[in-house]
Amino acid sequence: MRRSASLQSLLIYGLSGPIIALNVWLLSVVFHYFQHPITILSCAAILAFLLNYPVQFFQRARITHTQAVIIVLLVTFTLVVILGVTLVPLLLDQTIQLLNKIPDWLTSSQRNLEHVEALAKQRRLPINLQVVSTQINANIQNLVQQLASGAVGFAGTLLSGILNLVLVVVLAFYMLIYGDRVWAGLVSLLPSNIRVPLTTSLRLNFQNFFLSQLLLGLFMVVTLAPIFIVLQVPFALLFAIVIGIGELIPFVGATLGIGLVTILVLLQNWWLAVQVALSAILLQQVKDNLLAPKLLGDFIGLNPIWIFVAILMGFEIAGLLGTLVAVPIAGTIKGTFDALKTGESGNFVSHFSINYTSGFDEESKS
Repeated sequence: MRRSASLQSLLIYGLSGPIIALNVWLLSVVFHYFQHPITILSCAAILAFLLNYPVQFFQRARITHTQAVIIVLLVTFTLVVILGVTLVPLLLDQTIQLLNKIPDWLTSSQRNLEHVEALAKQRRLPINLQVVSTQINANIQNLVQQLASGAVGFAGTLLSGILNLVLVVVLAFYMLIYGDRVWAGLVSLLPSNIRVPLTTSLRLNFQNFFLSQLLLGLFMVVTLAPIFIVLQVPFALLFAIVIGIGELIPFVGATLGIGLVTILVLLQNWWLAVQVALSAILLQQVKDNLLAPKLLGDFIGLNPIWIFVAILMGFEIAGLLGTLVAVPIAGTIKGTFDALKTGESGNFVSHFSINYTSGFDEESKS
């Protein structure tokens, strides 16, 4: 009996790996086949989750649910129009200028490399930067070709983006009104002991996660933009928004954004790049140690290793969208299993705290 039980356990653990890999591959295939509708629906669902906060606020003022949704959508649409008229053209103009200047920056960086190599030869130092110089030339040619080909389809891409944005807003409106009915119909197919934990865990994780990440990203944009302007960083607003958008990817996004901006500025001025990196890292530490623990400290309940695994799997399955939703989905699964395991109906979100200076604190749960 003991040998039979051990053999059964061995088979279960041995087959679990291939089954999980097969499921991940199937999810990736399904996503790539239905990529556009899944992306639109996911963005609309995230927007609906976020707009549900002001809808609930208006409902407390004794306004009906439908009226609250209409008010929130009108305010949201007004803000989108204002941003589309003021901020978006400025960002598009800065983006086009940046793309046009990158080849010149790469050329100047190549000259700097040649100058460094000449100085090294004068001092008889064994430094050969010819390979790096050749790679920069190849990158310049590829970038110029990509800019030329991308400029042709820019108008069509912009129009498609506007139509997708309108579609996302319209779907979010219907999700706010009819989403509860649709969700109730879907979860009714699940066993009764899973419905309530899954529904509550999903709502808490998605609402809290994306609201927290948006607030942290907004903090980075609002604080970095004036600093970059004072430092006379080229494309200051665009670079600040790039770092803020990177904040949407948990734990690594802001670092990647700061690294990208620093490299772009480094192509033009190394001392300015140092100032940009130092100011961005300083604000990142303020955000990580003062703001993030209060916003993100009590709702995911995942070990940091599993968080990075979830991000990597999300990227493999669905690219950028997968990295954005991987952590709240993993938190939803964890919270649901915790509630089922403990048998407590209110235990939908596991508690843990983050120490952003040294990684994660020892109170993290596996």
